Amino acid sequence: MSLILIRYGEIGLKGKNRSFFVKRLRRNLRDCLKKNGLTGTVTSEGQRVYVETEAGNEALSHLQRVFGVVSLSPVIQVNADIEDIKEAALRLAQEAGLNPTMSFHTAARRADKRFPLTSPEINRVVGGHVQAATGARVDLSTAADLEIGIEVRQGYALVFGRSVPGPGGLPLGTQGRVMALLSGGIDSPVAAWLIMRRGCGVIPVHFASSEVETAKAMDNCAVLSRYAYGWDIKPIVLDHAEVVGPIVEKLQNIGEERWTCIFCKRALLRKTSELADLHKAQAIVTGDSLGQVASQTLENLAAITYGLDKPVLRPLIGMDKTEIVDLARRIGTFDVSTRESRVCPFLPPNPLTRAHLSRLREIIAEVES
Repeated sequence: MSLILIRYGEIGLKGKNRSFFVKRLRRNLRDCLKKNGLTGTVTSEGQRVYVETEAGNEALSHLQRVFGVVSLSPVIQVNADIEDIKEAALRLAQEAGLNPTMSFHTAARRADKRFPLTSPEINRVVGGHVQAATGARVDLSTAADLEIGIEVRQGYALVFGRSVPGPGGLPLGTQGRVMALLSGGIDSPVAAWLIMRRGCGVIPVHFASSEVETAKAMDNCAVLSRYAYGWDIKPIVLDHAEVVGPIVEKLQNIGEERWTCIFCKRALLRKTSELADLHKAQAIVTGDSLGQVASQTLENLAAITYGLDKPVLRPLIGMDKTEIVDLARRIGTFDVSTRESRVCPFLPPNPLTRAHLSRLREIIAEVES
C-alpha cells in the first residue's frame, strides 16, 4: 500500500468552519479515486489528510487535480524511532539519485513533543546520516536539489521528498452552484475553471450556433470534468438563433444593428437567469475580460447586465489575453478552444463600444417587450 500526504491551504484558516471544508475535501478525494476506478481510504489527522491506496503513482496523477489540495507527497511511514527515520530518509535520497554533485536539506516537524529529539536535532542527525552515505552537500536554502521532509507523530513518523503541486482553492461544492456561459472559445472554460477553484459547482450553458463550436464546448466540458471531483458536469445546450434571432430582427427593423452584441448577450444572460432559477443556481459566470473586445468595455458590460436579477461573476475581468492563454494551456482547454472555429452569424460590421444608458432604456422598450 502507498501512503499519500495531502496538504491544504486556506482551509486551515476557516476556524470553527474548518471541519466542514475538510469533510468536503475528504469526500471529493474519495470521489476522485472512485471516478478513476481506484480503491483506497481517505482519513485526516490534525491539519493533514492522508490517502492510502495500492495505486500510488496513478492515484497521485488524479488527486493533484482535486480543488482544495495545495500539494501532495508520497510518504514512507516508519516507527517513531530515529534509526528507522534515518534509514527511510537515506532510502528516499538514494531513490532520488542524490550524489556528491547535488545538494539537499532536511525539514523536520515534531508534532509529538514527547519524541526525545527536537526538530533541529532530528535535522542534524538525519542530515548527517544522509550526507555521510551520499556525499551530497547540505544547502539550507530553497535552491537545494532535494528537501527531505520528516513529520514525527505519536507512534510513527512520515518521511517524504517529492512534493506535487495541486490546484489549491476551496473544495468543490462548498460555495453553492452557478451557471457558466460556455462558448467554443478560450476564455469561458478558463472562467468556469477558476470559479470551480473557488468551490462552486458549475452548470455549463452553451448556445449552439454551429456544430464546430458546440463540439469544442462539449470537449471542454470533458476537460473540466477532470477537475470536477465532488460534482458532475452536466451541460445544457440551447439553440443560439432561437434565443437571439428575434432580438436581432427587431434591432434591424429600427436601424440599431450596432447594438447587436449587447442585446445578444443580454438575451443569453436573461435565458441563463431563467435556467438558474430552475437549477437553484445563485449566479452566472462569464468569460469577460475588461476591454478585450467591443462588448467588454465598462459601459457595455453595464448595459449587458442592466436589469438582470442574478449576479454576474467575471473571474477573468482583470486578466490580459496572455495570462488567460497561459492558464488555458495549464488546465488543458487551450488545444480544444483553438481548433477550427466559426464566427457568430449575427456579428455586426461596426459593433457599439460605448453604450449610453438613456438610449439603452429606449431600445429595451422596443425590442425586449
